[in-house]
Amino acid sequence: MPTLTLQDAVGAALTEEMRRDRNVIAFGEGIATKRRDLVEEFGALRVRNTPLAEGIIAGTAVGAAGTGLRPVIDLLFAPFMCYAMDELVNSAGKLRYLSGGQFSFPLVALAMTGAGWGVGAQHNHNVEAWFVHSPGLKVVMPSNPADAKGLLKAAIRDDNPVLFFLDIGLLHQSGEVPVEEAVVPLGKAVVAREGRDVTLVSYGKTVHHCLQAADTLAATGIAAEVIDLRSLKPLDTETVLASVKKTGRLIVVHEANRLCGIGAEIAAVVAEEAFATLKAPIVRLGGPDAPVAASYPLEQAFVPQPEAIAAAAERLCRHQTA
Repeated sequence: MPTLTLQDAVGAALTEEMRRDRNVIAFGEGIATKRRDLVEEFGALRVRNTPLAEGIIAGTAVGAAGTGLRPVIDLLFAPFMCYAMDELVNSAGKLRYLSGGQFSFPLVALAMTGAGWGVGAQHNHNVEAWFVHSPGLKVVMPSNPADAKGLLKAAIRDDNPVLFFLDIGLLHQSGEVPVEEAVVPLGKAVVAREGRDVTLVSYGKTVHHCLQAADTLAATGIAAEVIDLRSLKPLDTETVLASVKKTGRLIVVHEANRLCGIGAEIAAVVAEEAFATLKAPIVRLGGPDAPVAASYPLEQAFVPQPEAIAAAAERLCRHQTA
């Protein structure tokens, strides 16, 4: 099984899907420059750079999708989606419904997000929860190269618009990626590590922080189960609930703002559907309600670190025996 970076896994998925379906096209901010191999194989009609005009890029993608094409657009950094909110939320997300299902709008919007490059507040802002709140859109954020490839293939084939967030801190991390057809279904979480004492739920780079915390906890006799959500919408609540009913304890971890984030939704679902199985209060670990600093150390301070996750889990496990 070959080893690829997450960035290269995305390129591999694009290549395979463009070979598979001539209706798949790719355009956006620097995509033809970053992925010269796509231009060389598929030509400038199917792969092209655009001006830095996110609203026009997204609007063009909606129109192309409505005519039967399957556009993949690169909007570069997630905060730049602010300039394409009307096109993504009011058009892409709603026109299938407004047409009574007569039209579908299969498009994928790629955007980088999160800490890792010290790019500052206007380039680093985890906005994924905004789009989870938007009807008609699907939202994905992989934590490893294999899932990046498999989820992107599923996203391109989906008849709904999918926002595909790429964690900046993971872009150049390597992992094994299957050569064969390995489509990862949207809306299905995965148990990244099994455990019995506490459930750690996360996505993106903080999945790795949870796994590191689980290693630390194992040395103290605490077996943490780690769930990688992979898809934020559809949200796989069944996998989360099954784990919490087993462990009785839940910590939700994400880099995005803790306030009204994905963690709040998961906590609410567990409180509504598995409250009687809880042995301790639900804990949410997330970023502060503040713009992200450009300073690398301060940027990293926004992200829940393995030490904090392990400490929270230890407190939860003590809570039950107190």
